[in-house]
Amino acid sequence: MAAMQAQSHGKAAKYRIIIAGGGTGGHLFPGISLAQVFRHKNPLNQVLFVSRGNDFEKRTLAAAGFELKCIPVEGIKGRRRWQQMRSVLKLPLSVIKSAWIVRCNKPHLVIGVGSYAAGPVVLAAWLLRKPIALHEQNQLPGVTNRILARFADRIFVSFESSQNRFDPHKVRFSGNPVRPELLELAHAPEFKSRPDAHFTVLIVGGSQGAHAINAAVIEMLGHLAENKDIRFVHQTGVKDEAVVQAAYQARDIDATVKPFFNDMARRYAQADLIVCRAGATTVAEVTAIGKSVIFIPFPFAADNHQVINARTLAEAGAAEMIEQKDLNGRLLAEKITYYRSHPDRLQAMAAKSEGFGKKDAAEFIVTECYALMEKTLVR
Repeated sequence: MAAMQAQSHGKAAKYRIIIAGGGTGGHLFPGISLAQVFRHKNPLNQVLFVSRGNDFEKRTLAAAGFELKCIPVEGIKGRRRWQQMRSVLKLPLSVIKSAWIVRCNKPHLVIGVGSYAAGPVVLAAWLLRKPIALHEQNQLPGVTNRILARFADRIFVSFESSQNRFDPHKVRFSGNPVRPELLELAHAPEFKSRPDAHFTVLIVGGSQGAHAINAAVIEMLGHLAENKDIRFVHQTGVKDEAVVQAAYQARDIDATVKPFFNDMARRYAQADLIVCRAGATTVAEVTAIGKSVIFIPFPFAADNHQVINARTLAEAGAAEMIEQKDLNGRLLAEKITYYRSHPDRLQAMAAKSEGFGKKDAAEFIVTECYALMEKTLVR
């Protein structure tokens, strides 16, 4: 009966979905994008997030209106040996708690969006014979998804070149989901042509800020020969907010400085040039809305994936890349000044950037997930 209902109602069918993983915005925001599409398709769909439950996750999911359940999981890679041992010892408890959450919530589908927090939940879902989908944000798949791939029924990848890294019968090239409100606001008419003459530079160091970028910007301010027509919007993270704010004020430069922006869609839309890290979600967002970008990849990211992400676009002329080892204030000032005085080059870069974007990624994944759930119910 349930199978017939799912088939007859199609996209209106009501489902329960668990989205596992998170930790940082790079993993969490794609999950939120999927959850929003599930909720848009049917307001009665129930979406539950399961992760470690750090402050960022709790705050972000509460603002988006989604429930979060926490498991006692910790990462292993890149940590000290005693921390790795502690993480391993916590794994059985994490799987047991995940199994309890899965059993109690009876999901029609569990979606892993990466990070170590997804591991116990996906494993519990497999043990309880629940359908599983994975989403891989980066061009080089992370360790968690490489391990979990054998348990998955469907694997969605953000980069076309990642398809050959998984079972071809499971994999689908989807792109990386972008929050619907970002797409809507970024292309709103009021941001297509702004009446003021300011050149707006958005500087974003990720959800936690980036000290190396903040330090380079402070140095850069002394090398900007002409800055009266340049406006800066700078997300610093909590620790560097005061010192960065003081640097702009000391040189009487127009700047909006905050530790974190809750209205990133608006900030993206207003920017002429973006200076940022190259996490997969950031790459997906700036390409989906077609923005000119100078990427400064985080050099200690797992498997060097930020450099790989940025280089793909830079080699195609869709972005600039400055590796952190080469970063300094003078170079950053030269780049910003160049693009301020060469709008044609800026527009060409933006057009190529948009060519990499996948605006319909979330819709595509959710549609595929509906088909997977209906197929499972039929069985």
